Amino acid sequence: MASEADDREDWPADPHTDLRWMRAALVLARRGLGNVWPNPAVGCVIVAGGRVVGRGWTQPGGRPHAETEALCRAGFKARSATAYVSLEPCSHWGRTPPCADALIEAGLARVVIGLEDPDPRVVGAGVSRLRAAGIAVETEVGAAEAAEVNAGFLTRERLGRPLVTLKLATSLDGKIATGTGESRWITGPLARASTHKLRAEHDAIMVGTGTVLADDPQLTCRLPGLGHHSPVRIVLDRNLRIPPGAHVIAEAQETPTWVLTLRSVNNASREAFLDRGAILIEIDSDAAGRIDLVAALQALGARGLTRVLVEGGARLAAALLEARLVDRLVWMHAPLVIGADGIPAIAAFGLRALADAPRFEQIASETLGEDIVSTFRASDPGL
Repeated sequence: MASEADDREDWPADPHTDLRWMRAALVLARRGLGNVWPNPAVGCVIVAGGRVVGRGWTQPGGRPHAETEALCRAGFKARSATAYVSLEPCSHWGRTPPCADALIEAGLARVVIGLEDPDPRVVGAGVSRLRAAGIAVETEVGAAEAAEVNAGFLTRERLGRPLVTLKLATSLDGKIATGTGESRWITGPLARASTHKLRAEHDAIMVGTGTVLADDPQLTCRLPGLGHHSPVRIVLDRNLRIPPGAHVIAEAQETPTWVLTLRSVNNASREAFLDRGAILIEIDSDAAGRIDLVAALQALGARGLTRVLVEGGARLAAALLEARLVDRLVWMHAPLVIGADGIPAIAAFGLRALADAPRFEQIASETLGEDIVSTFRASDPGL
């Protein structure tokens, strides 16, 4: 039988080993994206003797936490082991006891943390509690990667709104349809499948009224096995023009639909929307009489959303870019050219100088069939 000293052979570990196990925890954390809000998506790996003895990730709805799941799987093997946690363990009582206390009670020798939790109830307190109990703690291991995984949670904690990802699927010259409105299909099946995966990884999907009126989309995740991961559907409809028979309204009891509308609007559609299960969120207007997008996103953040995927249309994309509210940009380019008479993916938003253009840095690119999918991060995210 191995002694406690044998179990501690991997402590202290070298930085490369720590980063390797932290990346394993981050892979687990990603499993929670889209279904754990308002909580962060956390991963935890418990290692003893150079082997994984327990692993866990935040479960749907945010409970149980990753650390609890990993400790349950590790059992007595957690004693004198090392836990790799992608986000600082919580130190406050909520619907469950603090994870920091659970790690202490399990008898861990060491805890390696990817990122400090910005939640005012936690920030630094989880680390302090672990150290006070005599546990060796390493922080900021793989911090940049951990921050990217939980960019949505961090955005809501720091800015009060969810992370906004704008997804565009266009021709090489930035068109989403021909001049006659034909758009199916510009991108191929692999790119379209990746869109459904994106939906599953976000808390909500947002479109404008024009997209609903033109396409009557379902806005659900239809990948095999991921149907239950369909996000909340959000529609900006300032005058409640969407017909109650549209998929997003008629099926609101099956897949939640939130309609952002002006506070001043009071027409016959209101009761029809409510009768079908849609939730109306009233927002003040901006100077131009449109829905104030900053206020709208703040309202979504107050409801717990951390990640919103925007899929259309051109005016909504332009308004978000103009307001510097796009944090991530996923651009799918199909290998065809439509020409100037095609419908652009982004409407005009009055840009006059290149110095004022929203700027992004590329963080990923992949080829899916004949299409190229590039992911960008805003150069000035404001975090």
